[in-house]
Order: sequence, then structure tokens, then C-alpha cells
Amino acid sequence: MKVFFLFLLLPIIGFSQNTLSIRVNNVESAKGKVNVAVYDSDEAFLSFDQVLKSNSVVAHEGSVVLHIPDLPAGKYALAIFHDENDNGKLDTNWLGIPKEKVAFSHGKMKTFGPPKFKECAFTMSSDHEIHIDL
Repeated sequence: MKVFFLFLLLPIIGFSQNTLSIRVNNVESAKGKVNVAVYDSDEAFLSFDQVLKSNSVVAHEGSVVLHIPDLPAGKYALAIFHDENDNGKLDTNWLGIPKEKVAFSHGKMKTFGPPKFKECAFTMSSDHEIHIDL
């Protein structure tokens, strides 16, 4: 009987989905949108065509909250940017340096480029909230 009961719970336990709540602080203006991209591997990290999930909200001066629903337990890294001109992309200069504010989960922008997935990664096993300064 115990085995049967565990067999019934396996789909619920094994495939539970979680919500990630992201509070982005230090939004400088109410122009445009704040965008977040979720990545689940080093190979995919910061590749626009390999984003696992994404979301955006209208910018508000101060802070905004974004939600990413239906994430299974796992290791993730976030990339956030404030698309002030609302053109749907991260604007960069001729060297590829972002003109718009960017931030990452845990990692910081380096002198010669963005952080690596492992520097930004966090483990999520249930609903999770993270605070990020832009």
C-alpha cells in the first residue's frame, strides 16, 4: 500500500513547478521596460536564442518586481537590463559595451565583459525570491 501511495505522489513531487520572484532595485527612470532572461546552463548563458524563460515589466523609478512561473527545481542564472528606449534589445556602443543598465543574479559586470554562468548561478528547489540592484 505504501508503494502505491508513493507511486501516486511521484508526479506531484518530481514535476513540481515553482515561481521565481525578482525584485530589481535602483531603476533610475520610468522610461521603457525592465527585462529579465533566465538561463539554465553555461552554454546558453547570455545567448539570446537560448533563453529558457523571460519576462518584462514597465519600468518604474525605484524598483520593479517580475515573476517567472513554472520553473522546475534546478540551477539558474539571470540577466536583467533596463530597456529605456523600449526597442526590445540591449543597446551597446561600438565596442559592445552596454549603454543601458545591466545586472546579473549574484555576478557583477567585469572590466572586460560579463560574469560567467557559475558566478551568477543559484539553486532553486521551491518558490524563490531574489533581489538585484541594477
